[in-house]
Amino acid sequence: MSVALVLVCVWGAAACAAGLAPRRYHWPFAWALIGTGIPLLGLVTMSMGPAMGLIGLVAGAVLLRWPILRAGQRLAGLLAPQEAEQPREHPGE
Repeated sequence: MSVALVLVCVWGAAACAAGLAPRRYHWPFAWALIGTGIPLLGLVTMSMGPAMGLIGLVAGAVLLRWPILRAGQRLAGLLAPQEAEQPREHPGE
């Protein structure tokens, strides 16, 4: 078994353990996992090839789905056109 594969397994176990931690630690653990996962993904891609790198990318996205979803929501909010707010009419007035 290669060193990169062992490190990926340790990273996955750490991601699962971070999910079991109290809620206030989820985002700090997520940032730490993202920071260590990106170089680890490069190591896996270099040592095992692009197919395993792609599998590792998908596995990391599955484990860290909430940071990815939140980043997508923020990006969609930044790209959405800003409309001027219209005064609302209240029914019965």
